[in-house]
Amino acid sequence: MERITATLLDEVAALGRADVVDLRAAFAYQLPVEVICRLFGVDDSQRAGLRKVVDTVFDTTTTPEAAQANAEDMYRILTGLAEQKRARPGDDVTSAIIQADSDRFGRLTDAEVVDTLILMLTAGHETTVNLLDQAVTAMLTHPEQLALVRSGKRTWSDVVEETLRWQAPVAYLPLRYAVTDIDLGDVVIPEGDAILAAYAAAGRDEAEYGETAGEFDITRGVKQHLAFGHGIHHCLGAPLARLEATTALRMLFERFPDLAFAEPSARLVPMSSFLSNGHAELPVRLGRDAAV
Repeated sequence: MERITATLLDEVAALGRADVVDLRAAFAYQLPVEVICRLFGVDDSQRAGLRKVVDTVFDTTTTPEAAQANAEDMYRILTGLAEQKRARPGDDVTSAIIQADSDRFGRLTDAEVVDTLILMLTAGHETTVNLLDQAVTAMLTHPEQLALVRSGKRTWSDVVEETLRWQAPVAYLPLRYAVTDIDLGDVVIPEGDAILAAYAAAGRDEAEYGETAGEFDITRGVKQHLAFGHGIHHCLGAPLARLEATTALRMLFERFPDLAFAEPSARLVPMSSFLSNGHAELPVRLGRDAAV
């Protein structure tokens, strides 16, 4: 993780010599997809196509036709990857999934292998991009909080957990349906009604986090939130996401201690998606490069 991050920061530094850098595109986006591609055992030649299909999955402005075509491309790419790993297994997650066996369930079918890869890819990429995006934004707009981390009074883990609570990487998760009437006390969701789970709202619940629930504050010591889901649906990749984010943030702010937005943060444009909670761009100036 540190080697990948260091390489990306070198590339960011090179871009920074030309003034403004889009940190989402050049850094936050690049790290998770590189990690997943290495975990899956994806060849360099296949990575561009994989990145393209992941981008479209979370674009809620796309047409039904484009979404269908993108889904077909995703299945084609990952089916090809699975076939490649069956023929030539490697030290990677794809090969492990194909070879996995159990006394109760046996091996996964070809379709189950591909669907599992799709689940891991879509759940593990855009979410981590948005986590990095929102954490950087929070640090650059709350300098007093950044100072606490730099002084050692708080940690990058504190930053990650508070970011997950305050700005859940996925704001909403469609779509579930009530299989029976659900009595929530003050409201009843009738059987058959559609349910849109709102992680964005759960993280701002004043009953859980107090009157300052809407504020970013790494000193609140949050250990529980729903950004990774709950119960049997708790995110399988949560430890990986936390590792990626804490490593990336630490190395980014160590490398560029004078990092700052290139324009007022109020001008940041949200993603054109009600699912993906990030920004279209993160224009920054790097300032001093501590590695030079």
